[in-house]
Amino acid sequence: MTDNPDKITTSRLRKGDDPQFEAMLDLFATAFDDAESYSTARPSPAWRERFLAQDTNIALVALSGTELAGALVAYELPKFEQERREFYIYDLAVAAPHRRRGIATALISALKSIAKARGGWVIYVQADHGDDAAIALYTSLGTREDVAHFDIAPD
Repeated sequence: MTDNPDKITTSRLRKGDDPQFEAMLDLFATAFDDAESYSTARPSPAWRERFLAQDTNIALVALSGTELAGALVAYELPKFEQERREFYIYDLAVAAPHRRRGIATALISALKSIAKARGGWVIYVQADHGDDAAIALYTSLGTREDVAHFDIAPD
């Protein structure tokens, strides 16, 4: 990998990528203004190792040279009604200095390659009302469906 800041490279995090995993959590905490979720109770090294070892958990990073410019976490969901899979983008963020450079699109493109290789049928993502940048990005890449989202506590 070179230190050329104009070159964006994407890669999937694997066992031993602890510094990039930590940088990804820092990015999400900053981008989503949510230190409580991403910084106060970080997973242990053993948890991270187990998480990254599961093929159905996909953590991708985009680097500008050696600097973390963006990250994406997605989950593969095997379907029951047909032999196919869906992929859910859970988190996607680009560091403020690197926005508007195609990094989010590059991360989604990397996920598309993984999904295609694993028999993916669709990749889906949700965006919050008012997050105009995310809505514009996802609209440019796919078909918009308006749905209601519900959080149900497991008690």
